[in-house]
Amino acid sequence: MKQDLSNSIPSSSPPFNPELAFPYLTEEMVARLQGYGHQETFEAGAALWTRGEREVDMFVVLEGTVEVYAQGDNGERKAVATLHEKQFSGELDLLSSRRTLVDGCTATACVLLRVPRSQLQRLLRSEGDIANLIMQATIWRRLGILERSSASIILLGRRTAADTLELQRFLTRNNYPHRLLEPTAEQFAHAEPETLSPDEYLLPAVIFADGRVLHRPTIPDLADQLGLTEVLDPETTYDIAVVGAGPAGLAAAVYGASEGLSTLVIEGIAPGGQAGTSSKIENYLGFPTGVSGQELAYRAQVQAQKFGARLAISRDAVAIDQMDGIHQLTLADGATVRSRAVVIATGAQYRKLTVDNYDRFEGQGIQYAATAMEATLCRNEEVVVIGGGNSAGQATVFLSGIARHVHLIIRGPSLADTMSSYLISRIENSARITLHRNTEIERLEGESFLEQVTWVNRENGSRETHRIGSMFVMIGAEPNTGWLYGTLALDKKGFVITGTAEAFENTRYATSVPGIFAIGDVRSDSVKRVASAVGEGSVVISDIHHYLAGHAGVPANPDSTLAALQEATPSVN
Repeated sequence: MKQDLSNSIPSSSPPFNPELAFPYLTEEMVARLQGYGHQETFEAGAALWTRGEREVDMFVVLEGTVEVYAQGDNGERKAVATLHEKQFSGELDLLSSRRTLVDGCTATACVLLRVPRSQLQRLLRSEGDIANLIMQATIWRRLGILERSSASIILLGRRTAADTLELQRFLTRNNYPHRLLEPTAEQFAHAEPETLSPDEYLLPAVIFADGRVLHRPTIPDLADQLGLTEVLDPETTYDIAVVGAGPAGLAAAVYGASEGLSTLVIEGIAPGGQAGTSSKIENYLGFPTGVSGQELAYRAQVQAQKFGARLAISRDAVAIDQMDGIHQLTLADGATVRSRAVVIATGAQYRKLTVDNYDRFEGQGIQYAATAMEATLCRNEEVVVIGGGNSAGQATVFLSGIARHVHLIIRGPSLADTMSSYLISRIENSARITLHRNTEIERLEGESFLEQVTWVNRENGSRETHRIGSMFVMIGAEPNTGWLYGTLALDKKGFVITGTAEAFENTRYATSVPGIFAIGDVRSDSVKRVASAVGEGSVVISDIHHYLAGHAGVPANPDSTLAALQEATPSVN
C-alpha cells in the first residue's frame, strides 16, 4: 500500500501508524456494508470528491484503486495515500458537515460501494465493529494530515503578536492543519498584493493553497472560510441545543446524541473551554499519566460527532427567547437556532488583574493558557505565573520544564487551601520554581511587548523587578452569563441559579425558565472541577428526557428517540 504520511511527530503524540490509518475491512464487513449503500462503476481518473466539499459520501473500494491528494505549498496536487480493495475513504469530515481537506479520484477503473451521508449515521449506530474501525481510521488520518501539514494553510504574522497568537490558538485548538511563517523584510517586499502598498500590508494574513489571502480575519470569518462551521438550517428544531463545548457541554452532547436525541452544540471558539487550555490534567479518572485539556476535548468532540451531534464552532449565543414551548437562540451573526430544550454550559471567562498597562500587554506577553504553543514563546526565559489554584499549579509545573525559571505569585500565605497536594509537592521540590507568598503584581513595563514585571510583598514591603516577557494569569474566572441577564435567575455573582424553589421543576439542573437547564462551572454552587462538570453533563440528560417526554406540544424529530418517548408518556402540560 502506497502512502506518504510517515514523518516524525511530536514526542507527546504516539508515532503515526499507517496500518491503523488505512485498515482493511473483512469480506463479512463488506457484505454487511452493502445494506447501507449502492455500487457504482467509475473509469480511471474520475473525481469522487473535491477539497472544500461538504458532506462527502464514504466510498468502499470493491475493485481498483483510489488516490487521495492534498494540495502542496505551490498549489500542486500531492498524493498522500492510495486506497485498495476493502479499504474506505474519509477522515474526520465524515462525522460532520465540515469541508473536506483532500481530493479523491480513481487511479484505475473502479467498482465502489458508495455509502451516502444519509445512511452513515445509521451505520455508525448499528455496526459497532465497523464503526470502531472507521473512527480509528479517521482520527489517525487527521493526525497524518496535521503532522505533514498536508492540506494546510499558512498563517503569516509575527509569532509574538497578539492577533497572530489568537488565530494560531484558534487553528490549533480546532485541530486545523496550518504552518506559521514570520515574514522577513524580503518576504514583505515580494508578498504584497497589487492593491496594497508595502506600508499597507495587513498582518496577520491567512494564505490558502489556492492563492486566496485573508488579511486580519476575524475568528468567525476564518472559521467560515475554512468550513469549520456547521451549516445551520433555521427551520430545523433540535431536541437539545447545548451552549458551550467545555467538559460539561461535550458530556451532555455525547450522552444526548448517544441516546438518540438530535443534538446541536454551539461554541464561540473551540471545544474544551478553560479545561482545553490545561497543559496536563493528572487527576482525571482513567488517565494515570495525565491528559492535556486539548486532547481530552478533542476525544470528547469526536465521540459526540460519532453519535450524530452537530457542532457550530465560532458562534456565540447572544439571546434566547421562548415561544410555544420552543426555544429560539440568536447567534452573534444574526442566525437563529430552534430547540425544544437548552443546556447552558458556557462556563467562565478569565479574571484579570487590576494593574496599569494590563490591557496593553494582553496577548503581548500576558497569557491565560500554558500549552505547548505558549511555551514556545518562553523557552529558557524567566516567566511569572499568577494564581493559587490547580490551573496555576499545572501551568507552573509544565513551564518549569521549558522556561529557565518560574515565579509563582500568590496573594495569600499558603497554597494548601486551593491546590492539590501533588502539585504543591512538585512546586516545593523544584529548583526551577520560586513561590512568592503574600505578593501582588505592582508594575508592568515594555514597549510593544511585555518586557519587565515588578511585584511587591505586602507583608514586608520588599519589591523585585525581573526581565519577564511572559506572564500567565490564572486567578479564577467569572461566569459567561452576560447574555442571560433578564432571561434566567442569576445569583449575585452572575452564576445561573438551579435546583431551587425558583426552578421550573424539582431537579438539580433546572433553571427558572421551563426547558432550560444549566450545568458545569456556569451553575451556581457547582464544584469547579473537570470530573464534576462531565458528571453534570451526563446526568442532566435524564432530566431532559423526562422534560421532553412530557412536553409534546411540537412533533418530535422522527429520527430521534423523542417521538417514541412522547408516544409512551402522557403529557404533563
